[in-house]
Amino acid sequence: MAFCRLSVDAVANNTTSVDNIFINNYLPYASEECVKVYLYGLYKCQDASSKDNTLENFANELKMSVEEVESCFYYWQEQGLVQILEVIPFEVRYLPITNALNGIKKYNVKKYATFNTQAQEILAGRMITPKEYEEYYNIIENKHMEKEALIMVIKYCVDAKNDEKLGYSYIVTVAKDWANRGILTAKQIENQILQFETLNTGLEYVFKTLKLKRLPSVSERTLYKTWRELGFDDEVILYVAKNLKKSNFEYLDALLKKYFSLKLLTKEEIENFESEKKASLDIAKKITRNLGLYYENLEPVVENYVYKWFNLGFSVEMLERVANYAFKTSVRTLDGMDRILQKFHKLGILSAESLNEYFNSVLSVDKKIKGILESIGLSRNVNQFDRDKYKIWKENWLLPDEVIDYACTLALGKEQPMQYLNMVLSSYHDKNIKTLDDAKNAGNIAVNKKEKMANKRNYSREEMNALFQSIDEIEV
Repeated sequence: MAFCRLSVDAVANNTTSVDNIFINNYLPYASEECVKVYLYGLYKCQDASSKDNTLENFANELKMSVEEVESCFYYWQEQGLVQILEVIPFEVRYLPITNALNGIKKYNVKKYATFNTQAQEILAGRMITPKEYEEYYNIIENKHMEKEALIMVIKYCVDAKNDEKLGYSYIVTVAKDWANRGILTAKQIENQILQFETLNTGLEYVFKTLKLKRLPSVSERTLYKTWRELGFDDEVILYVAKNLKKSNFEYLDALLKKYFSLKLLTKEEIENFESEKKASLDIAKKITRNLGLYYENLEPVVENYVYKWFNLGFSVEMLERVANYAFKTSVRTLDGMDRILQKFHKLGILSAESLNEYFNSVLSVDKKIKGILESIGLSRNVNQFDRDKYKIWKENWLLPDEVIDYACTLALGKEQPMQYLNMVLSSYHDKNIKTLDDAKNAGNIAVNKKEKMANKRNYSREEMNALFQSIDEIEV
C-alpha cells in the first residue's frame, strides 16, 4: 500500500487534465467506447495505488465487458497513447501524448501487410524503406486517410511523374496536402484525380505559355483547379500568363488572385485595369520627377496617392501642375502635395482650367493689394496677412474701393501705415461708413481716437502702435 495517497473524496473533487492534442487529433476519430475508456483511465491514474483500481472494477463502472475494455486499450496502444505492460493481470501505462506525434510509436505490421504489398507493387522500381513505410503509417493514423486512398495517391504520383525519379517525400507531401483539405477516402481521392485529368489540357497550354519544360506538380494542378473555381476561364489564364514579366507559376498564381480580389474576371476587365495602371504609373513618374523625387518602384505611389487623387476627381494635368507648384514653394514630398490637393478639393478646384482661374483671381487680388501697399509708402511683397485683411475689408465689411483708397491717403507717412490703415477702416465699419463723402466728413477719426486713448492712459505713441498692431494680428 502506498505511504501517502489522496482520499476517495479528494480524487472525486479534483480535476482531470485532458491534453488539447487528444481532443483535436484523436477524439473525433475514435469510437465512443474508446474515448470513454481513455478518459476514465486518465481519471483513474490519479489514484493508481487504490486496491479498487482493477480491470474488472473499471469495466463494471463503465458498464462494459472486460474484453471490450481491453480492446479499447489495444486501440490506444496502436495510436501510441498507452502501453500495455502486462496481460495477466492487465496493466496499462499512459504515455505522454506528444510521443505519439513525434513518431515514438510501434505499428502493427500485420495490420499493414496488404497495404505494404500494394505500395511496393506500385513502386516496383525501388524498395520502400522502413522510414518511408513509417511516413505512410503516420498519414493513415494521424491524418486518418484510408489505406486504399493512400494507395491511390501513390499510384497517382507515379503516373504524374511518369519517367521522372519519384522520391517518397513527393508522395507524402501530396497525401498530406489532400488530407489537410479533408480528402481522406478512396472515393474523394478518385474524384480529385478525375478533376485533375479534366483540367490537364488547359494546364498543358499554361505550361507551354510559361515555357516550362516539365510535368506539372500536384500543387500546381491544385492551383490551376483553384483558378477555374474562382471563375477564370482558360482564355483569361493564358492571357495573363502571356503578359507576365516573369515566367513563374507562383507569380501567375499571385497575379490571378490579385485580379480576383479586385473582382476582375474577364480579359476586357483585366486589359482596362492594366491600361489604367500603366497610365497611373506614368503620371506617378511625372509627379515624382516634378517634385524632385525618385522611386525605384512606383506602385506604392500609385496605390497610396495617385488612385486617391483620381478618385477625388483631379485631372492628370491638374496633378502635374500642382506638383510643379509644390516644388517651387519648397513642398517636395508626396504628403505635402497631398495636403495641397486636399485644400484645392475643398475649394472645388479639380482641373487645370479651374486652377488657372483660381491663380488669376489670386493674382488679381494681389495686384490690388500691391497698389494699396505702394499708395501708403510700402514697397514690400504682398503676404498672407495683407490678403486676410483685404478680404475682411471687402467681403466682411463691404467697403468700396474709393473708401479704401481715401483711407490710404490718411495712412501715408504714418509710422505703421498698414496697421493705421486697418484702424481707420475699422472705425468706418463701426460707424457704418460706406461712401467716400461720409469718409471725408468723418475726418481723421481714427487718429483722434488713438491720441485720446494715449492721453487718457498716458501711453506713448510707440506703445499704442504696438497695441493696435497686436489687435490686427488676431485672426478673424
